[in-house]
Amino acid sequence: MTQSRPTSIRIFLADGTPDGLRVVEKSNWTGWAVVVSRSEIGHALARDELRRPGVYVLTGPAEDGTPRLYVGEADVLGERLKQHVAGKEFWTRAVAFTSTNEGLNKAHVRYLESRLIELAKRANQWAVENGTTPGVPPLSEADRADAEWFLDEMLVIFPVLGIDAFESAAGQARAEPTPSQPEPVALYLKERGAQARGREVADGFVVMEGSTARIDETGSIHEHMRDLRQQLQDRGVLVRDGQGLRFTQDFRFNSPSLAAGVLVGGSANGRVCWKDENGRTLKALQEARAEASI
Repeated sequence: MTQSRPTSIRIFLADGTPDGLRVVEKSNWTGWAVVVSRSEIGHALARDELRRPGVYVLTGPAEDGTPRLYVGEADVLGERLKQHVAGKEFWTRAVAFTSTNEGLNKAHVRYLESRLIELAKRANQWAVENGTTPGVPPLSEADRADAEWFLDEMLVIFPVLGIDAFESAAGQARAEPTPSQPEPVALYLKERGAQARGREVADGFVVMEGSTARIDETGSIHEHMRDLRQQLQDRGVLVRDGQGLRFTQDFRFNSPSLAAGVLVGGSANGRVCWKDENGRTLKALQEARAEASI
């Protein structure tokens, strides 16, 4: 695992509004990211960044439980994004990456497309709209190293934009201690037939592989939670195991309560349901950390 290092990311608000067109740059990187909503795509097409070759991600809301994405590449980014306005319905935002010095060629962007799809499918955190993973194009050793370096920088930027589709939950849940999380704490849930182990992470809560969820659902379960449980089964994250459902991988939820709700098949207060080995609730642990920091 590489050591994290301080870095600077600059987000330019081209329209002067936080939800408008944004251009993202990173220190010591020869790349740009252009972030634009579907409703503003016409304005973005005139920008120089989108007249270049690059790779892009289309993202859509979590209508059926988890957010969705599509990864693509293009010789001219703007032309391809314009086609997707008419051709794909699900997306509401596009994030396009290109090089500031024209250092990306067709082989590079095809390589980046293939690697991003591979990472998203392996992580299995978002629903991936790409039906297949294109093969990796042949690259020289030097070109492959350049493409992987560009990819590493993209993977730093994606979470800043709220896109965690390429990061496995296992990588977060089993990470080494950091100054912000010096002592990773294992948490347990044993309620209504569910038995699970998890861990609080920076952007949510991870339920660990091998945890078991209750197969039955309460009559008052929220529709979005029912849809999420079904989608996790459709994607193989949850599989039938005896009288319950077993997690086949670590999976990251937006909150401890959503994680608990999926496990018990109904509404649940995750800050109370999740407890450490001494029986202290997540709520008590969070409050104790807050007190210790004062």
